[in-house]
Amino acid sequence: MCALSTSAQLNTDRLTAIGRNALYFEDFVLSIQYFNQVIRLKPYLAEPYMLRAIAKVQLEDWEGALEDCNQAIEINPFVPNTYYTRGFIYRQLEQWELAEQDFDKALKGAPRNRTYTALRADARLHMENYDGALEDLNRLIDENPESADLLHDKAYALLQKKDTAQAIEYFKQVADKMPNEPNNWSVLGTLCLMRNDEEHALEYLTNAIEHGSQWAGDYINRGIVSYKQHDYKTALNDYNKAVKIAPNDVQCHYNRALLLQEVGDYNHALTEYDKAIALSPQSHELYYNRGLIRMQLMQWNKALQDLDLTIKHYPYFMPAYYLAAQAKMQLGDYQGAQKYRDRAYQLDRNKTTTRIYPKPRTDVDIVKEKPQERDRRKEFSVTQAQHSEEVQDNKYESASRGSVQKHYTDVQLEPNITIGYYAAGKELRQTNYTHALLDEVNRRHILQAPLRFSSKQVTLTPEILQQHFERIAQLDAPHFFARALEENIVRDDASAIEDCTRAIQHMAADSILTPFVYLMRADLRAAQNMELDITLHDYDEVIRLAPTLSIAYYNKANLLYKHQDYKGAILLYTKAIEIDPDFAEAYFNRGLTRIYIDQVKEGLQDLSRAGERGIYQAYHLITRFR
Repeated sequence: MCALSTSAQLNTDRLTAIGRNALYFEDFVLSIQYFNQVIRLKPYLAEPYMLRAIAKVQLEDWEGALEDCNQAIEINPFVPNTYYTRGFIYRQLEQWELAEQDFDKALKGAPRNRTYTALRADARLHMENYDGALEDLNRLIDENPESADLLHDKAYALLQKKDTAQAIEYFKQVADKMPNEPNNWSVLGTLCLMRNDEEHALEYLTNAIEHGSQWAGDYINRGIVSYKQHDYKTALNDYNKAVKIAPNDVQCHYNRALLLQEVGDYNHALTEYDKAIALSPQSHELYYNRGLIRMQLMQWNKALQDLDLTIKHYPYFMPAYYLAAQAKMQLGDYQGAQKYRDRAYQLDRNKTTTRIYPKPRTDVDIVKEKPQERDRRKEFSVTQAQHSEEVQDNKYESASRGSVQKHYTDVQLEPNITIGYYAAGKELRQTNYTHALLDEVNRRHILQAPLRFSSKQVTLTPEILQQHFERIAQLDAPHFFARALEENIVRDDASAIEDCTRAIQHMAADSILTPFVYLMRADLRAAQNMELDITLHDYDEVIRLAPTLSIAYYNKANLLYKHQDYKGAILLYTKAIEIDPDFAEAYFNRGLTRIYIDQVKEGLQDLSRAGERGIYQAYHLITRFR
C-alpha cells in the first residue's frame, strides 16, 4: 500500500510538472488535459485547479476559469495567487467590486506584491473610488517614482476627480519621461485647449504631431487653436489632414464646414455639412447649420426643409422660426411666413413653458479623448502566476497550441460518432469511444477486424479501397452486417442500409451485434435524410438493447437538432453526458444548442467543458458568443 501511495504521488507530481511545462510553452489546451488527469486522481488538491484556471484565462474562458478558482479556494483559501487569478477574471467580466475584494485578499497574503496593488487600483478607478485608487498608486509611485505608467494612471485618477490642474502636472511628467510617445502630448494638448490655454495647447499638439501622431483629433484640435486665433489658412490645412486620416469622422467634416462658413465659402461648407449629416443623420443640430448655408445660397425650399427638421426636434428654438418665415417670404408665401412668426410670438409670450433643448452647433468641436488605459491583460500571464521569466509570443504550427481562441471556427455541431473498422486519432478529446458490448464483439473476433467508434472520416488510398470492393464481392448471406460495414467504407450507403435491414431480419434477437446494426442503419438513414420516424425508431432500438451506450443518445440528439427539436436534443445530450461525464462532443453540441435558444450562460458553460475535454475550437466560440 505504501508503494502504491508513493507511485500515485510520483505520477501526479510528474503530470503536474508536464502540465506546467506545457503551460509555460503556451500549449494551453494540452496543459488542461494534464491537469484534468491530476484532478481525476487527486480531486482534493487545490493546485491543479488553479493551474487549469490559469490555462483557461489564457484562452479567455473566464467562466470556466472562475469555476476552477472557486474550487481551488474552497480546498485551500490561503493562496494569494488564486485570489489574484480570480480577481483578474472578475476584472475581465467587469465585476469590479468582486475584483477589488479578491485583490484585497491577495494583498493580505502578499502585501508587497506590486501587480496585485496595481490591479486593485485599476478596479477602484472603475468603481469611481478615486481616493482609494490614488492611495494604491501613491504607494506604488513611492517605490518606483520613475514609472511613467504609474504617473499616467495617477494623472488619470486626478482627472476623474476633476483636479485638472494636478492632472496636467502629472501628464507633463509622463511626457517628459516618454517624449517620443505622441499620446501623452495629445492628452496635454486637449486638456489645455479645454482650459482655453491656447499657447500650451498649440505647443503640445504640435509635439504630438511631430512625434508621429496618426490620430485625427490632434489635427482637429490644433486646427481649432488656429481657428480661434483667426489663422484660417493654417486651421484649414490641419482640418484637411484630419479628414484625410479619418474620412468618416463627423467632427472632421463639421469643423471644416464651420471654418468654410466663416470665410464665406458656402458651396464647400454645404458639401461638408452634407457629409457630416450623411455620417450622422441623428445629429439633428447639424440641420440648422446647413439651413443657414442654404439660406445664404438662396436655396429657399431646401433651407425650409432643414429648418422644419430643426423645429421638429427643438420646438422652442425661435431663431429657426424667424429664418423659416424669411424663407417663406422669399418663396412668396406671405401667409406661411406669418404662421411661423405667430408661432414664435406665442412661444415668446408663454414664458412658463419648459424649454429644454440642446443648442444647435455654433462653435467648433474639441475632440476629447480619455487618456488611454493600460492593457493589463499582459500583466496576467503564465509567467506572472508562476513567477517565471517572460514568455515570448510565437506562432505555432499546431492548431491546438497558443491562443486558440483567436482562430476562427465555424458555428456547426460536432458530427455523429459512427461505427466501422477505421478511426481517426482522438487528438486531445476525452470522450469514451468504446463500450463493454463493443469490447466483447472484438474479443470474440466475430468480424474480420475490430470494430471502432469514430467522429471523423478516414481518407483511404485507392489500393485499400479496392481491397474493400473485393471484400464486398466475396461476402454473401448470412454475412449481411459484415458486407454493410464494407459498403459503408466505400460510401455505398443505399446498399449498406439494405444489408443492415437483411442483417436485422436474419440475426438472432439477442445477438451481441444487433445494437450496432441498428446504430449503423440509423446513422446512414440520418445522413440520407430519410423519414424521421423510422430513423428515430432505429436509435430507440439501440437504446433499448444497449441503454448505457452514450453514443446512441448523442447521435439521436444530433438528429433532433437537425429537425429543430432543440429541447429534445438538449435532453438527449444531457443523458449522454450522465453516462459519460467526459463526453466532449455532447458538451459542445449541447452548448451550441443552448446558445441557439438563447440560454447563453448555460451554453457558455457547456462550451467551456467541451474545451476542457479537448475540443479546443470551443474557446473561439466562447469569446464570440460571450
